[in-house]
Amino acid sequence: MNSTHIFDSPPSQCNDDWTMPQDWGQFTDDQHTAWESLFAEQSDEVLPLAATAFHEGMHIFDGLTVGIPKISEINSRLADMTGWQLVAVPGWIPNQPFFEHLASKRFPVANFLRPVDNKDYSEEPDMFHDVFGHVPMLTDTVFGDFLVAYGNAGLRAEQLGASDFLGRLWLYTVEFGLLIENGELRAYGGGLLSSKAEAKFATSAPDAHRLHLDIARVMQTDYHFDRFQEVYFVVESLDALLDATENTDFASIYERIKSTQPIASGSQQFGDRPF
Repeated sequence: MNSTHIFDSPPSQCNDDWTMPQDWGQFTDDQHTAWESLFAEQSDEVLPLAATAFHEGMHIFDGLTVGIPKISEINSRLADMTGWQLVAVPGWIPNQPFFEHLASKRFPVANFLRPVDNKDYSEEPDMFHDVFGHVPMLTDTVFGDFLVAYGNAGLRAEQLGASDFLGRLWLYTVEFGLLIENGELRAYGGGLLSSKAEAKFATSAPDAHRLHLDIARVMQTDYHFDRFQEVYFVVESLDALLDATENTDFASIYERIKSTQPIASGSQQFGDRPF
């Protein structure tokens, strides 16, 4: 992945915690038009594949200022719903501040939009990915509690040098997670919900490799940025995801797997529970 929004220290426009003003006026008419087009197309394509929590959370966008959403408008609604807030950041930020934000119910949002001449694909998570893909799920109390638990686990992982393992849990849940509703697969991960092609593949393709969630297995599993994932992990519900996160001894898993090689994402392992 050719990421350009990666920094070793906060850029000049950022605060020490990597947050920055959204500066909504910086965005051009073309960018606002691209956002509206992306939003309409993606909504039509992915809503039939999305979890109920995402469906219901989409109402947070109703009646907002036309074009790229103003973070302040979304935050006024989130505050009443779940207490979460969005904070604008320049792009990828280091683990420590990222985990600190999540543990404090602040969700980092990249403050840039993909090029308008290539609006259907972004090589790195941009504002559309972060806002469209993740914000609706922030309206769900259980999912929000999961993110807080994840942030706190991340702060502990930083002390143990185990953040890479926890990063895989993020990718296979928050980004590419699937859950079961009424016996059918639905997407709740933002990486899927901001990519109509992969959302269709993950939820319905007969040759997609899907496993029931096992946190230790997830933490050992490799992943891709430049193509569809070769495995997807399924949870029974958001409550089950929260329960697994709060009641798993992550430190013992880190200790057990720290000397092992990552599992190739498309491989099958003894003990896997296919879905």
